[in-house]
Amino acid sequence: MSHVLSSQLTHENTISPRQKVIMNIVLWSIQGLLALLFLFTGAMKLIVPIQVLLAQMPLPLPGLFLKFIGVAELAGALGLILPGVLRIRPLLTPLAACGLLIIMIGATVVTLLGGEGMMALGPLVLGLLCATVAYGRRAHFIGA
Repeated sequence: MSHVLSSQLTHENTISPRQKVIMNIVLWSIQGLLALLFLFTGAMKLIVPIQVLLAQMPLPLPGLFLKFIGVAELAGALGLILPGVLRIRPLLTPLAACGLLIIMIGATVVTLLGGEGMMALGPLVLGLLCATVAYGRRAHFIGA
């Protein structure tokens, strides 16, 4: 295990400062777009009446569960941005991205089970972007 971590640290040390800046800009861009999207979708899940939400779902889910997902999306959106902006507990950013990834895996599965195969591409792509942020910001876990 320590060999894997040391090889990752060695690999990260071979990245040029310019590449680190570019990677940071790309990650911040993805984080910003994801945060805006999840702020919007989370707020909509909290504002829109449960009956309207259920009418839009491919499979019926409990209304309170949808409200919980809305709160989780809002928290995840804030977790993508605030730790980096405030420079407080930056390890929360990859954790927020992982939490949102779990939500997107669930959304993809529910959409597929509802028989809407092409519609499942949306949450799948969002999940991949969340995984990209989690992986890109992982350095806080390995002490780099």
